[in-house]
Amino acid sequence: MLREPQGNLRRLAEFLGCAFSEAEEKAGVVDAILELCGMEKLMEPGVNQSGEKTGEHSSVRKGVADDRSNHMTPEMAARLDKIVQEALHGTGFSFGIPTPQ
Repeated sequence: MLREPQGNLRRLAEFLGCAFSEAEEKAGVVDAILELCGMEKLMEPGVNQSGEKTGEHSSVRKGVADDRSNHMTPEMAARLDKIVQEALHGTGFSFGIPTPQ
């Protein structure tokens, strides 16, 4: 998603059976969705708050690629990579996040 967000969002929408219409494309819907789902927006106070406490830790971290190396062991990351690669197999989507060293 980080390498080509607009193209990947279009592919994802098509995969889900919700391809963008020409009118939606011209109206800037793709860019609007990317803005609403961007880390800057998601980290705003109140965006992810339901009013219920879920613990002391936030479900949103830094919002940078490969930050998981600060939270997972290399073994955990490798296991997660394998699970995601298997889930994406045959979908046309690829998995390009490197495994932490």
